[in-house]
Amino acid sequence: MHVLLLKEGRALTTVHAKGRTPVVIPKSTERGADAAARALQAVLASLEDSKAENIVTIDIAGKSALGDHMVVVSGRSSRHVLAIADHLMTDLKDEGFGNARVEGLDGGDWVLIDTGDIIIHVFRPEIREFYNVEKMWAAPDLDEGTLH
Repeated sequence: MHVLLLKEGRALTTVHAKGRTPVVIPKSTERGADAAARALQAVLASLEDSKAENIVTIDIAGKSALGDHMVVVSGRSSRHVLAIADHLMTDLKDEGFGNARVEGLDGGDWVLIDTGDIIIHVFRPEIREFYNVEKMWAAPDLDEGTLH
């Protein structure tokens, strides 16, 4: 798990399971909700183009410091999962969103792509069903008085 406090345009050092890694966060020309909305549209268009299945978008703005949106999709096989992820990363870079952080490309069961504003989970159907990420994030807020 990564916890980052980011300042755009500065080099940081993050600590994770593989040790310390320098990260440079590029300066963005867009800010706030407009950039996140544009990035989400680019992500969804790329996923549709890649024939990703069962696309679910979850608004996590205000619920998590991880980003504004989470997108969960399925690929039909490991090869399809990897193709979806590769196509998405290329499209994001071509659209000017830079290089996303990616984990899970070695297996093809579950690939996580983090653009900063959006976190995309690309699963094989069995893995998606097992982890059930959507259910965890779609749970009602505790501060809304839903639990007694």
